[in-house]
Amino acid sequence: MAEHGSAMDYAEHEKTYNLFIGLVKWGSIHVIAILILMAIFLV
Repeated sequence: MAEHGSAMDYAEHEKTYNLFIGLVKWGSIHVIAILILMAIFLV
């Protein structure tokens, strides 16, 4: 468990958050592109 009184590493927290947001954004863009291509070529 975390010790009481320890400070958070905000720089590392922001870095991880930005990485997560970037992965979600680009992952969503890729999924949308795949769905559009499937709609064009499979229908």
